[in-house]
Amino acid sequence: MTLLCESLSRLRRYAAAVTLMVLAFTGTAVAQAAQAPDTTQQGELDLIWVTPITVTVTRTATDVFDSPAPVSVLDEWMIRDRAPNTVTDLFKDLPGLDVNGVGTNQTRPAIRGQRGQRILLLQDGMRLNNSRRQQDFGEIPALVDVASVESVEVVRGPASVLYGTDAIGGVVNVVTRVPSEEGVHGTVGYRFSTHDDQNKGALSLSGKNSHVYFLASGTYRDSDAYDAPSGSFGDIRLESDTEVQNTGIQDDSFNLLLGFMPAPEQDLTFKLERYRAEETGFGFVDPAAFAPDDPLIEIVYPFQDFDKYTLRYRAQSLNTALADELDVLGYWQDNERALELGLMMPIGPEATLDIVTENFTDLETSGFRAEAQKQAADIHRFTYGLDYFRDDSKNTDLTTTTILGFGPPMIEEDDSSSVPNSTYRSVGAFLQDEIALPSDVSLVLGVRFQDVEAEADPTPGLDPSLESQSHQTVVASASTTIGVTDNLNLIGSVGRAFRAPNLVELFFSGPTPEGAAFQSRNPDLEPETSLNLDIGARYRGRLFYIEGFVFRNEVKDGIRIAPTGNTINELPEFQNVNVDELLFRGVEIAGDVQLLNGVYFGGNYTYLSTRDENDRSNPVGESFSSKLNLHLGIEDPGERWFAEYRLRHNGDREDVLLVTNPVGPELPAFTTHTLRGGLTVFENTSYRQRIGITVANLTDELYAEFSNASFFRPEPGRTLIVTWGLDF
Repeated sequence: MTLLCESLSRLRRYAAAVTLMVLAFTGTAVAQAAQAPDTTQQGELDLIWVTPITVTVTRTATDVFDSPAPVSVLDEWMIRDRAPNTVTDLFKDLPGLDVNGVGTNQTRPAIRGQRGQRILLLQDGMRLNNSRRQQDFGEIPALVDVASVESVEVVRGPASVLYGTDAIGGVVNVVTRVPSEEGVHGTVGYRFSTHDDQNKGALSLSGKNSHVYFLASGTYRDSDAYDAPSGSFGDIRLESDTEVQNTGIQDDSFNLLLGFMPAPEQDLTFKLERYRAEETGFGFVDPAAFAPDDPLIEIVYPFQDFDKYTLRYRAQSLNTALADELDVLGYWQDNERALELGLMMPIGPEATLDIVTENFTDLETSGFRAEAQKQAADIHRFTYGLDYFRDDSKNTDLTTTTILGFGPPMIEEDDSSSVPNSTYRSVGAFLQDEIALPSDVSLVLGVRFQDVEAEADPTPGLDPSLESQSHQTVVASASTTIGVTDNLNLIGSVGRAFRAPNLVELFFSGPTPEGAAFQSRNPDLEPETSLNLDIGARYRGRLFYIEGFVFRNEVKDGIRIAPTGNTINELPEFQNVNVDELLFRGVEIAGDVQLLNGVYFGGNYTYLSTRDENDRSNPVGESFSSKLNLHLGIEDPGERWFAEYRLRHNGDREDVLLVTNPVGPELPAFTTHTLRGGLTVFENTSYRQRIGITVANLTDELYAEFSNASFFRPEPGRTLIVTWGLDF
């Protein structure tokens, strides 16, 4: 109880300090703006800060200001100006978000200290999560070409009622472009970056008339492994610029969208998507550069091929007894991936153990979602439906173990699969009611029933007694938005979410992806469930916007990998187990100010606390404990040019796994600086040509995102990014 009181007291102190800082920061700017000469017309003084629209939170288009949950939205212009490799690269600047992984296409999101399969990745509302991935490594957002993205919506907090399993920590919904203007239009783009000698070209062409539309786009990218700068990061010191191996890639994508509008406010679409990637990897620094006695671990993906086909029907203004709006879709996708895991470690004087595992996985997924909305009695808006998906996993493995140094090489091969051929099936039904109460109060209530089944198929060389696992779950949520004034909203939400164990957690047996341990299967795992509470407020005025949230997410039966005390193939044995309670708490505050002369500035702060309630000495932290982002910029009112400076500071973190962490007992704080700007060099009624320049890691600092520190994968050194684009 004493520890709990101390933690809550510390949390309140952080929240109070940061709130005062942001309010002082915002108040000063607004006071300065109020003293400035008024160059606007009288009618413009009633305008307030414009916030974006989100569709992910409630499945109804809602102004973020009125949204009943914490949400961040990145629009098409932000994505263009920041020129990311994938949408995940944009998350470092957002409150509550972090990035796991390195390289051109291997970054994945983390939300409020949770990552991997606890984050649900969506594309246009359809799940991209992969039941064949490790628990702490979700599917890569790079499957969706960033050049085709219209916006990215990130819900911070659970969303299982609408989207089912995996949405414990949050949801990332990548919304792709659809032609909106009559006629034929297109874009041509090019991106170059110095740190990885990257060259990327993108091309899109779209057309639309009163009944049909199309959009075709494609990209090609070629990049090398980048260098991390010399310097120190905790106990690690690099004497010179050092290559972070396997971080380059050669990949390409192609998308085709065909649409037909049989009647007003109805459309039928077919979409084909194709992604190919070659010779990318997990990224690593040769331990010879900082810890010669450590094992050398290399994880490479020789290729990943992804194909997806989607058929969708949407209708509005139906005005039938059961639905005003209807959205029905079916999809099929094929995700083929090869992985090579190499581990070389000393086991004695002049003796080494060399383990090489080659895996091929073919995961075919078929899915369906039917969703309807109905307005009733003026105050109720019902959203209800069914969803279903089925993963069919086929895979092969070959593990070669070689022991050198004890006479002739001792070689042993094992071609048994680490995961049996298996299926993973989920079906769910959901109902949500948005209730508009008097006095600017809205209430959103939702409930879902979900049934998930994992079944191991007969696989050569594996125990035939593996049984199927089936789990049924009911989750619910309630949230409210209270309009205190036209400019101030109070938000509160409580929700239960769940995540069923996936195929890897249930059935995997083999070396871990990091190569430092052996993982044994545990088919008796129970689903994770969570209870999340969010309390917050949003205020927007004519020149500024501010919001703040306090959250508490309690995960029951959390799945964590734990040592068994045994060894297999000279490696310590680990196994996924259910942990009774993992606790995630924090504060998120964000504010932005827009001055009348085009100057804007703002920032956000996040404090995050994580804990294993069963074992307070067991570190849970897989992300930052505190993060501060600040930005200052100026933009031409005619949107012809802009210039911006950004600063990000991660505070140090002590909650780390000391046994496997080469950085030391504490992950040190770091600060990064970024400069960027853009210029429209030519524009008329038919064409617009623009260029963008970004200088990232301006001070050339050696650092690693905290989720990448235990397997040391630092970020690139100072780099120049140049983009060129033509719209027609």
